Amino acid sequence: MNKEELRKLSEKYAKSKGFKLNPNEQIVDVILEGLLKNEKEYGYRYCPCRPVSGDLDEDRDKICPCKWHKDEIKEMGHCHCNLFVKGD
Repeated sequence: MNKEELRKLSEKYAKSKGFKLNPNEQIVDVILEGLLKNEKEYGYRYCPCRPVSGDLDEDRDKICPCKWHKDEIKEMGHCHCNLFVKGD
């Protein structure tokens, strides 16, 4: 998967859940690059804002979209990585 494909997939996911991608393209670009780097290195698109141990059982919840993103968006208006933000 390349960055543009991941962007489209992330946009589709966000729209389906009632939120959107961060309007700051530079932030989105850096996060998408981090996700793809983690996928290449670890085999999964782990959130780049969370430390990865390399143990799938321990890290499973960190696969984007992570286990915490919905609560973070609800509480802070964005997920920890700032990829997803509250919708309009």
